[in-house]
Amino acid sequence: MSAIIFPGQGSQYVGMAMDFNESFSISKAVFQEIEDSTKINVRKIISENQDDKLNQTNYTQISIFSASMVIYKTLINQIGLDIINPKIVLGHSLGEYSSLVANKSLSLSDASNLIKIRGELMHSAIEPSTSGMAALIGKNAEFIDYIITNNNLDIVIANDNSPMQVVVSGLVDQIDKAEKIFISNGVKKYVKLNVSAAFHSKYMQVAQNKLIDKIDNTSFSSSNIPIISNYDASINNDIKEVMNSLKNQMANKVKWTESIKKLEETDTFEIVEIGPNKVLSGLISRITKKFDIKSVDKIIDLEKFN
Repeated sequence: MSAIIFPGQGSQYVGMAMDFNESFSISKAVFQEIEDSTKINVRKIISENQDDKLNQTNYTQISIFSASMVIYKTLINQIGLDIINPKIVLGHSLGEYSSLVANKSLSLSDASNLIKIRGELMHSAIEPSTSGMAALIGKNAEFIDYIITNNNLDIVIANDNSPMQVVVSGLVDQIDKAEKIFISNGVKKYVKLNVSAAFHSKYMQVAQNKLIDKIDNTSFSSSNIPIISNYDASINNDIKEVMNSLKNQMANKVKWTESIKKLEETDTFEIVEIGPNKVLSGLISRITKKFDIKSVDKIIDLEKFN
């Protein structure tokens, strides 16, 4: 039995999933459906990256989602869902929407439209260049929280990615101020991220409220394949609870470490990571050694299921 997982923002690269697009009719059809739904030429953005659109949140999110869905639906078409035998799904931030398509809680077109809006809202949530994020390497979330509190820093943990990687969000001056403090307290690396705003923080609250209206007006279906949600790291297939977690996701911490710990409690032995860049496999290996992890990013990765 396996868990299917999907990556979030930061996993993008130029040309992702284009080998699938060039080789499979199902891949072309998935791209086309997303492009028809959103009126965004996703394949042009992914393949050409004109004006660096691939790294602009309003285009990044729909591009990563598209690549993930193309790879997922092609994989299922080629090897069959019974080979993967998914018992649970989860995704990192944006990837949660991909997982809800995979367990059929959301249609591809509805998810595409939500993600288009989500990306636009997050991109414009706060004045550009006033807020940001940083990745901290070498300490766990509990330690980072202690340093934040002890030094009265006006930043928050945005992503608890693993016991060795935590991402913080806040205004730029606070992100800058925090660097020396964290390094002096044993953090090995402090990397300011190339993002447009302080995601998963209070600065996303207004944008989150606007997205809630869109979620409420989107059709969700119950699924017999549960999801582990970012917001509370709980296992759920009650659609109201799933929607509630999704509504609270944008302005709150991504509890990825807790989510993988929760997955450890299930009878799942294999993880299939689907989407660009195989980022989550590395994070999970730093959390636990329980799972056999297969990553599917390129066509050659389909051979892992033969």
